[in-house]
Amino acid sequence: MDALTLALARWQFAITATYHFFFVPLTLGLSLLVAVMETLYVRTGDENYKRMTKFWGKLFVINFVLGVVTGILQEFHFGMNWSEYSRFVGDIFGAPLAVEALLAFFLESTFLGVWIFGWDKISKRLHLLSIWLVAIASNLSALWILIANSFMQEPVGFVLRSGRAEMKSFWALVTNPNIFTQFPHTVIAGLTTASFFIMGISAYHLLRRTHLEVFRPSMRIGVIAGLLAVLVVALTGHFQGRHLVEAQPMKIAAANALWETSQPAPLNLVAVIDQRSETNRGALALPALESLLAHHSFSAEVKGIKELQQEMVARYGPGYYIPPVAVTFWSFRIMVGAGLWLLFLSFYAYYLYRKGKLEERPGALKALLYSIPVPYLANTAGWAMTEVGRQPWIVYGLQRVDQALSPCVTAGQLLITLLGFTLLLGILAVVDVFLLARFARQGPEAVPASMPEKEVSLWS
Repeated sequence: MDALTLALARWQFAITATYHFFFVPLTLGLSLLVAVMETLYVRTGDENYKRMTKFWGKLFVINFVLGVVTGILQEFHFGMNWSEYSRFVGDIFGAPLAVEALLAFFLESTFLGVWIFGWDKISKRLHLLSIWLVAIASNLSALWILIANSFMQEPVGFVLRSGRAEMKSFWALVTNPNIFTQFPHTVIAGLTTASFFIMGISAYHLLRRTHLEVFRPSMRIGVIAGLLAVLVVALTGHFQGRHLVEAQPMKIAAANALWETSQPAPLNLVAVIDQRSETNRGALALPALESLLAHHSFSAEVKGIKELQQEMVARYGPGYYIPPVAVTFWSFRIMVGAGLWLLFLSFYAYYLYRKGKLEERPGALKALLYSIPVPYLANTAGWAMTEVGRQPWIVYGLQRVDQALSPCVTAGQLLITLLGFTLLLGILAVVDVFLLARFARQGPEAVPASMPEKEVSLWS
């Protein structure tokens, strides 16, 4: 296999997947929060909640539409660039993707249409049901996609026959142990993204003192949801890491740049990583903390990269089974660092809100506004760590990346499409940000003349 061809194929998939995942978390989280907002409107009858629902719903629709467009490319990757992968696991990988498309996506898109065009045409409760079905279907869509991804991370329920992996148990596939940590972490990360999106835009309008009757309760929803979400996402992330200690120990070792087996094992906060010599320089480490995180014991042993490489050679045959350590190491730290900032900011915002002082602190409001990109950074870094840390496997323990590429594609074809996709998806990302920023600055629809402006309480 030509190294250049493989490298271009990997870069093409990485770039298109990253662009697509730019839209996904906000869709997952904002659909739920818009459904909560409309529930408040139906329960109270307050028209300001209706304005709030329509405003955030408009931003949700913009993000959803562009997310669908970018996701279409992923299907073509599997069938064209990575046809050997599809041939090897297509019977298994295709099943959850088919369920996602035929059940979750159709349910989501159908009732999103009902929700968009059904205002004042169907009953309030039926309209409310439509947005809840959109929210549920959006997150069900994520579930089925993550079931497919979980097979790549931890293959279960299969049998090897005639050089292919065939499904032996659909139940084993959908109850993959990996999904019980990956799905909650991904969904709550989406809720975190949406919460800080709402807080940031609300902060913008609170600073400008515009549409206070909408953005004060929006801020309260964002603050409460954000604090709860960031706490849960940290907890589910820890559980996911604990699972990976058993399922993918090499990924955990690479995420800490732990070359030698240690008992106890330190946690490297920063390090200059030299993968050629398999050493770190200038490492700043906290003694025994990696043992605590991995095994809940200060004295536990944590296997290092070198020992794990030897074990994998003994199990899978000659080969280099160490992932790009620097990318895995730093992407994990970017994710955790961003998460710690969001945790601090959510606690601080909640404290100020409970004291009734948030609007009096322009510095805090600006911090919320400028922190809108931080969850996106954490999401992207987390997925980079998840996928890069699995290398060189495309299906862990079964198929390497160099075995999955189609023999028919050429470096020239991949270079042209790589440049084209990068340009096209870059334009779509710019359009998404432009539209979101434009409508976010405009604020909600004008107040009808028959309805006086008033402040609303989340608890009314």
